[in-house]
Amino acid sequence: MISHEVFTTALLFFTSFFTIINPLGVMPVFMTMTSEISEQQRKRTAVKAVITAFITLMLFAFGGQLMFKFFGISVNSFRVVGGIIFFAMGYEMLHARISRIKMDEDLVKKYVDDISVTPLGIPMIAGPGAITNSIVLMEDSQSLQLKIILILSILVTLLITLFVLLGAGKIIRLLGETGNKIMMKLMGLIMMVIAVEFFFAGLRPIIQSILNITPG
Repeated sequence: MISHEVFTTALLFFTSFFTIINPLGVMPVFMTMTSEISEQQRKRTAVKAVITAFITLMLFAFGGQLMFKFFGISVNSFRVVGGIIFFAMGYEMLHARISRIKMDEDLVKKYVDDISVTPLGIPMIAGPGAITNSIVLMEDSQSLQLKIILILSILVTLLITLFVLLGAGKIIRLLGETGNKIMMKLMGLIMMVIAVEFFFAGLRPIIQSILNITPG
């Protein structure tokens, strides 16, 4: 029988990851970035993106603090880099340049491999927030039972994300070519806005640290 405390902890872990990763928020970006490739390639992209995110979160959960100390980096640095990546991808989407992948089958394969890792796997799904959450919650999970709950919470959240992304193909077909282009441009603009938020959210603490300014 599952105790009330274990259930509450599991719910807390799952809710925190589900809120941060936000599968429904990832779907529109995934839709626009995969609108020009086949259903099979789209499914492959979704699976690879989720696997990439899972491996990343596991690596940081078990070795995040050690990694940060070894390389002398911070989560804020991830936010800055994530912002730059998002802005570049958003700019491409805004100008509908992703459609060029229809030219060459090899280029399509390379494109699928590229976007499934970055920016979909990292930092869209496994972003700075999810990475930080995995590190903090793993440190707080002193017992083996809590560590297992944490891993399962991440796994369940990512499986839900996968099902949401796999269902995006039906929405793409429903929108049609014109609808997909409009969606691509719109999401490109939104992604650039997210990029700016990411960038300055990471840059602000870095500058405050350099100038020795206490956050207000």
